Amino acid sequence: MQQDAVAFVVDRYRRFARDEAPGRSALYESWAERVVADAAVAGVVARVTETHRQPPLVFAVMRLLGAPEGEVDAWAAWVVSHADALVAECDSRSVQTNEPLRCAALLPALSLIDGPIALLEVGASAGLCLFPDRYSYRYRRGADLVALDPADGPSPVVLESDLEGEPLLRMPDIVWRAGIDLHPLDARAPGDRDWLTGLVWPGEEGRRERIVGALDMAASDPPLLVAGDGAVSLPALAAEAPREATLVVTTPGVLAHVPRSGRVELIAAARRAGRWVTLDAPGLHDGWTTTPAVRRGGFALALDGDVLGSADPLGAWVAWHPESAVAAQ
Repeated sequence: MQQDAVAFVVDRYRRFARDEAPGRSALYESWAERVVADAAVAGVVARVTETHRQPPLVFAVMRLLGAPEGEVDAWAAWVVSHADALVAECDSRSVQTNEPLRCAALLPALSLIDGPIALLEVGASAGLCLFPDRYSYRYRRGADLVALDPADGPSPVVLESDLEGEPLLRMPDIVWRAGIDLHPLDARAPGDRDWLTGLVWPGEEGRRERIVGALDMAASDPPLLVAGDGAVSLPALAAEAPREATLVVTTPGVLAHVPRSGRVELIAAARRAGRWVTLDAPGLHDGWTTTPAVRRGGFALALDGDVLGSADPLGAWVAWHPESAVAAQ
């Protein structure tokens, strides 16, 4: 079994080094290449529970525990000598990436919904995507810049995204915000803040600063976050939303972490609760009303299953499909 696990690790990390890390993190690329080439390092990673072996998770834990980020031989020696602590910490962690830039992808869909809005996110982590009305937006559309700021002025957190098409863009009127997560994180807790910022890949310019700014914002006005399974916990939490508001359930990028049977239940629960906004890989589920046609490498952006366009999984670009937008209004 250990031999099979090592082979799985080598294959997974080879794909990561070849397809995912280049251009994004030179450090993670070099670490992944060493996992592939070094049987001792691969053996340590293979001891981690299968569902916790994702390269971004394992590498973030290594950095959290103090792995050297210089010479790769020193790093490999550190991995082997800290194997027990590394395996235990990986098994206790999960990827809880909380990227506020996703709000740049969600905003065009939210702009189609009249307020006031009660916003409920499944897979909320620390709730940083529950504040789309508190961020400033700068969309680059060719040579044009589309700017949008909160009603009280520019935000200290500015979300920059490339935009194709001409969606309606307006600040949502959010009067209630809540989230569900298996293990919610507290924006006020130093340990949770360290974990979220540690999930940023070394080499990603500006991302850590953006997350820190969003954490400060969430810490000053904490959203309601509950621990639980999305489909199970959603009805009770939705019942707490103000009656005069339109309940909007968002599932940006979370359904990939839910077993397929659970995805069906979660989508059904979201639709029963109110409007549903999601950002998902096209083949992830059958919740679409039409077959998603998205740009290579993108996720489908949808409102109530109607595909409005495609977007970078983390919100770096949005491609709007006007023909779909008309049908959704």
